[in-house]
Amino acid sequence: MTQGVTEFSQTAYDLHMIVFWICVVIAVLVFGTMIYSMFAHRKSKGVEAAQFSHSTKAEVIWTIIPILILVSMAVPATKALMRMEAPKDENGEHLNMEMTVKVTGYQWKWKYEYLGENVSFLSTLKRDSDMARQIGDFPNKKRPGEIENYLLDVDQPLVIPVDTNIRFLLTSNDVIHSWWVPQFGWKRDAIPGYVNEAWTNVKEVGTYRGQCAELCGKDHGFMPIVVEVKSKEDFAKWLSEQKGENLAGDVSVQTLAKN
Repeated sequence: MTQGVTEFSQTAYDLHMIVFWICVVIAVLVFGTMIYSMFAHRKSKGVEAAQFSHSTKAEVIWTIIPILILVSMAVPATKALMRMEAPKDENGEHLNMEMTVKVTGYQWKWKYEYLGENVSFLSTLKRDSDMARQIGDFPNKKRPGEIENYLLDVDQPLVIPVDTNIRFLLTSNDVIHSWWVPQFGWKRDAIPGYVNEAWTNVKEVGTYRGQCAELCGKDHGFMPIVVEVKSKEDFAKWLSEQKGENLAGDVSVQTLAKN
Protein backbone atom coordinates (compact mmCIF):
# COMPACT_ATOMS: atom_id res chain seq x y z
CA MET A 1 0.00 0.00 0.00
CA THR A 2 1.33 3.44 -0.94
CA GLN A 3 1.03 6.60 1.13
CA GLY A 4 -0.64 8.50 -1.70
CA VAL A 5 -0.89 12.27 -2.05
CA THR A 6 -3.82 13.29 0.17
CA GLU A 7 -4.55 13.41 3.87
CA PHE A 8 -6.97 10.50 3.48
CA SER A 9 -4.44 8.31 1.72
CA GLN A 10 -1.85 9.03 4.42
CA THR A 11 -4.38 8.27 7.16
CA ALA A 12 -5.39 5.01 5.44
CA TYR A 13 -1.71 4.08 5.14
CA ASP A 14 -1.09 4.80 8.84
CA LEU A 15 -4.13 2.71 9.86
CA HIS A 16 -2.99 -0.08 7.56
CA MET A 17 0.44 -0.11 9.21
CA ILE A 18 -1.08 -0.10 12.71
CA VAL A 19 -3.18 -3.16 11.86
CA PHE A 20 -0.22 -4.77 10.09
CA TRP A 21 2.09 -4.48 13.11
CA ILE A 22 -0.65 -5.66 15.49
CA CYS A 23 -1.08 -8.74 13.28
CA VAL A 24 2.70 -9.27 13.21
CA VAL A 25 2.92 -9.19 17.01
CA ILE A 26 -0.03 -11.59 17.37
CA ALA A 27 1.43 -13.95 14.76
CA VAL A 28 4.84 -13.96 16.47
CA LEU A 29 3.26 -14.72 19.86
CA VAL A 30 0.91 -17.43 18.54
CA PHE A 31 3.36 -19.22 16.25
CA GLY A 32 6.24 -18.68 18.67
CA THR A 33 4.26 -20.32 21.47
CA MET A 34 3.17 -23.13 19.16
CA ILE A 35 6.70 -23.90 17.94
CA TYR A 36 8.15 -23.66 21.45
CA SER A 37 5.48 -26.05 22.79
CA MET A 38 6.07 -28.53 19.97
CA PHE A 39 9.73 -28.88 20.90
CA ALA A 40 9.78 -28.20 24.64
CA HIS A 41 6.75 -30.33 25.55
CA ARG A 42 6.97 -33.20 23.13
CA LYS A 43 6.16 -36.71 24.25
CA SER A 44 9.71 -37.98 23.77
CA LYS A 45 10.83 -35.73 26.61
CA GLY A 46 8.40 -37.43 28.94
CA VAL A 47 6.31 -34.33 29.49
CA GLU A 48 2.86 -35.03 30.89
CA ALA A 49 -0.13 -32.97 29.76
CA ALA A 50 -1.63 -30.57 32.28
CA GLN A 51 -4.83 -31.88 33.87
CA PHE A 52 -7.15 -28.87 34.07
CA SER A 53 -10.34 -27.93 32.25
CA HIS A 54 -11.12 -24.37 33.34
CA SER A 55 -9.32 -21.13 34.20
CA THR A 56 -11.32 -17.98 34.90
CA LYS A 57 -8.16 -15.85 34.84
CA ALA A 58 -7.18 -17.12 31.37
CA GLU A 59 -10.69 -16.52 30.01
CA VAL A 60 -10.72 -12.95 31.36
CA ILE A 61 -7.30 -12.26 29.82
CA TRP A 62 -8.12 -13.64 26.36
CA THR A 63 -11.40 -11.68 26.40
CA ILE A 64 -9.99 -8.32 27.51
CA ILE A 65 -6.90 -8.31 25.26
CA PRO A 66 -8.83 -8.80 21.97
CA ILE A 67 -11.32 -6.11 23.05
CA LEU A 68 -8.46 -3.65 23.67
CA ILE A 69 -6.91 -4.54 20.31
CA LEU A 70 -10.21 -4.00 18.46
CA VAL A 71 -10.85 -0.69 20.25
CA SER A 72 -7.32 0.53 19.43
CA MET A 73 -8.07 -0.12 15.75
CA ALA A 74 -11.68 1.09 15.74
CA VAL A 75 -11.15 4.50 17.36
CA PRO A 76 -8.69 5.98 14.81
CA ALA A 77 -10.58 4.34 11.92
CA THR A 78 -13.87 5.90 13.08
CA LYS A 79 -12.23 9.33 13.44
CA ALA A 80 -10.83 9.04 9.92
CA LEU A 81 -14.24 8.10 8.47
CA MET A 82 -15.94 10.97 10.30
CA ARG A 83 -13.40 13.45 8.95
CA MET A 84 -13.82 12.05 5.45
CA GLU A 85 -17.59 12.60 5.61
CA ALA A 86 -17.48 15.99 7.41
CA PRO A 87 -14.33 17.94 6.45
CA LYS A 88 -12.78 19.77 9.39
CA ASP A 89 -9.40 21.36 10.07
CA GLU A 90 -7.04 20.52 12.94
CA ASN A 91 -9.04 22.79 15.27
CA GLY A 92 -12.32 21.07 14.50
CA GLU A 93 -13.63 23.93 12.35
CA HIS A 94 -15.50 23.08 9.14
CA LEU A 95 -13.40 23.46 6.01
CA ASN A 96 -14.57 25.68 3.18
CA MET A 97 -14.59 24.04 -0.24
CA GLU A 98 -12.76 26.18 -2.80
CA MET A 99 -14.23 24.53 -5.90
CA THR A 100 -16.76 21.88 -6.87
CA VAL A 101 -16.45 19.26 -9.61
CA LYS A 102 -19.44 17.20 -10.72
CA VAL A 103 -18.53 13.72 -11.98
CA THR A 104 -21.08 11.80 -14.06
CA GLY A 105 -20.51 8.20 -15.10
CA TYR A 106 -21.58 6.93 -18.51
CA GLN A 107 -21.14 3.62 -20.31
CA TRP A 108 -18.19 3.91 -20.74
CA LYS A 109 -16.76 7.34 -20.07
CA TRP A 110 -16.78 10.14 -17.53
CA LYS A 111 -18.15 13.66 -17.72
CA TYR A 112 -16.56 16.41 -15.63
CA GLU A 113 -18.29 19.71 -14.87
CA TYR A 114 -16.61 22.59 -13.03
CA LEU A 115 -19.66 24.07 -11.33
CA GLY A 116 -19.87 27.84 -11.54
CA GLU A 117 -17.14 28.02 -14.20
CA ASN A 118 -19.09 27.05 -17.35
CA VAL A 119 -16.51 24.36 -18.14
CA SER A 120 -17.40 20.72 -18.85
CA PHE A 121 -16.14 17.90 -21.04
CA LEU A 122 -16.23 14.14 -21.59
CA SER A 123 -13.21 11.99 -20.78
CA THR A 124 -12.87 8.72 -22.74
CA LEU A 125 -10.26 6.06 -23.39
CA LYS A 126 -7.50 7.42 -25.63
CA ARG A 127 -7.94 6.45 -29.28
CA ASP A 128 -4.67 4.49 -29.71
CA SER A 129 -5.55 2.25 -26.74
CA ASP A 130 -9.14 1.91 -27.95
CA MET A 131 -7.97 0.81 -31.41
CA ALA A 132 -5.31 -1.58 -30.07
CA ARG A 133 -7.80 -3.44 -27.85
CA GLN A 134 -10.15 -4.23 -30.76
CA ILE A 135 -8.80 -7.34 -32.47
CA GLY A 136 -8.89 -7.20 -36.27
CA ASP A 137 -10.85 -3.94 -36.57
CA PHE A 138 -7.91 -1.65 -37.36
CA PRO A 139 -5.18 -3.37 -39.45
CA ASN A 140 -2.67 -0.49 -39.14
CA LYS A 141 -3.07 0.02 -35.41
CA LYS A 142 -0.26 -0.16 -32.85
CA ARG A 143 0.18 -3.25 -30.69
CA PRO A 144 -0.73 -2.92 -27.00
CA GLY A 145 2.93 -3.26 -25.98
CA GLU A 146 3.85 -0.29 -28.16
CA ILE A 147 1.47 2.08 -26.39
CA GLU A 148 2.57 3.96 -23.29
CA ASN A 149 0.03 3.65 -20.47
CA TYR A 150 -2.05 1.19 -22.49
CA LEU A 151 -5.71 1.33 -21.38
CA LEU A 152 -4.76 3.88 -18.70
CA ASP A 153 -4.82 7.12 -20.74
CA VAL A 154 -7.73 9.35 -21.71
CA ASP A 155 -8.29 11.96 -24.38
CA GLN A 156 -9.02 14.69 -21.82
CA PRO A 157 -8.04 14.30 -18.16
CA LEU A 158 -9.61 15.96 -15.16
CA VAL A 159 -7.45 18.93 -14.14
CA ILE A 160 -7.44 20.29 -10.57
CA PRO A 161 -5.20 22.66 -8.57
CA VAL A 162 -2.78 21.48 -5.91
CA ASP A 163 -3.35 22.19 -2.20
CA THR A 164 -7.00 23.12 -2.75
CA ASN A 165 -10.11 21.85 -0.97
CA ILE A 166 -12.24 20.32 -3.73
CA ARG A 167 -15.75 18.94 -3.40
CA PHE A 168 -16.75 16.11 -5.74
CA LEU A 169 -20.40 15.44 -6.56
CA LEU A 170 -20.81 12.03 -8.18
CA THR A 171 -23.75 10.57 -10.05
CA SER A 172 -24.47 8.38 -13.08
CA ASN A 173 -26.48 8.68 -16.26
CA ASP A 174 -27.14 4.93 -16.70
CA VAL A 175 -25.81 2.22 -14.36
CA ILE A 176 -23.76 2.21 -11.17
CA HIS A 177 -20.12 3.22 -11.65
CA SER A 178 -17.42 3.89 -9.06
CA TRP A 179 -14.86 6.71 -9.33
CA TRP A 180 -11.54 5.57 -7.86
CA VAL A 181 -8.03 7.03 -7.87
CA PRO A 182 -5.94 4.89 -5.47
CA GLN A 183 -3.46 7.64 -4.57
CA PHE A 184 -6.31 9.87 -3.34
CA GLY A 185 -7.24 7.29 -0.70
CA TRP A 186 -10.99 7.13 -1.36
CA LYS A 187 -13.59 6.05 -3.90
CA ARG A 188 -17.27 6.80 -4.35
CA ASP A 189 -20.08 5.07 -6.21
CA ALA A 190 -21.78 7.03 -8.99
CA ILE A 191 -25.44 5.98 -8.77
CA PRO A 192 -28.22 6.97 -11.20
CA GLY A 193 -30.77 9.28 -9.58
CA TYR A 194 -28.55 9.88 -6.54
CA VAL A 195 -25.68 12.28 -5.80
CA ASN A 196 -22.76 11.06 -3.70
CA GLU A 197 -20.33 13.54 -2.18
CA ALA A 198 -16.61 13.43 -1.42
CA TRP A 199 -13.79 15.90 -0.99
CA THR A 200 -10.04 15.95 -1.34
CA ASN A 201 -6.94 18.12 -1.13
CA VAL A 202 -4.04 16.85 -3.22
CA LYS A 203 -0.64 17.85 -1.84
CA GLU A 204 1.61 17.09 -4.82
CA VAL A 205 1.60 18.19 -8.45
CA GLY A 206 1.51 15.24 -10.85
CA THR A 207 -0.59 12.85 -12.92
CA TYR A 208 -2.67 10.25 -11.09
CA ARG A 209 -4.53 7.36 -12.65
CA GLY A 210 -7.53 5.32 -11.61
CA GLN A 211 -10.36 3.16 -12.91
CA CYS A 212 -14.07 2.59 -12.63
CA ALA A 213 -14.26 0.20 -9.66
CA GLU A 214 -17.80 -1.11 -10.23
CA LEU A 215 -18.64 -3.68 -12.91
CA CYS A 216 -20.77 -1.61 -15.28
CA GLY A 217 -21.03 -3.56 -18.53
CA LYS A 218 -18.94 -5.04 -21.31
CA ASP A 219 -16.48 -2.12 -21.55
CA HIS A 220 -16.09 -1.63 -17.80
CA GLY A 221 -12.33 -2.17 -18.09
CA PHE A 222 -11.98 0.57 -20.69
CA MET A 223 -13.06 3.70 -18.82
CA PRO A 224 -9.90 4.85 -17.02
CA ILE A 225 -9.56 7.97 -14.90
CA VAL A 226 -6.68 10.41 -15.28
CA VAL A 227 -6.28 13.41 -12.98
CA GLU A 228 -3.67 16.08 -13.66
CA VAL A 229 -2.83 18.14 -10.59
CA LYS A 230 -1.33 21.51 -11.52
CA SER A 231 0.00 24.45 -9.55
CA LYS A 232 -2.67 27.05 -8.81
CA GLU A 233 -1.19 29.43 -11.39
CA ASP A 234 -1.10 26.78 -14.12
CA PHE A 235 -4.62 25.66 -13.25
CA ALA A 236 -5.95 29.22 -13.48
CA LYS A 237 -4.35 29.54 -16.91
CA TRP A 238 -5.80 26.18 -18.03
CA LEU A 239 -9.27 27.09 -16.75
CA SER A 240 -9.14 30.41 -18.58
CA GLU A 241 -8.25 28.62 -21.81
CA GLN A 242 -11.14 26.18 -21.35
CA LYS A 243 -13.57 29.04 -20.77
CA GLY A 244 -12.33 30.71 -23.94
CA GLU A 245 -12.86 27.54 -25.97
CA ASN A 246 -16.35 27.04 -24.55
CA LEU A 247 -17.26 30.68 -25.24
CA ALA A 248 -16.05 30.41 -28.82
CA GLY A 249 -18.08 27.22 -29.24
CA ASP A 250 -21.23 28.89 -27.86
CA VAL A 251 -20.80 31.85 -30.23
CA SER A 252 -20.41 29.48 -33.20
CA VAL A 253 -23.57 27.58 -32.25
CA GLN A 254 -25.54 30.81 -31.89
CA THR A 255 -24.27 32.06 -35.26
CA LEU A 256 -25.30 28.83 -36.97
CA ALA A 257 -28.71 28.99 -35.31
CA LYS A 258 -29.30 32.51 -36.61
CA ASN A 259 -28.29 31.51 -40.14
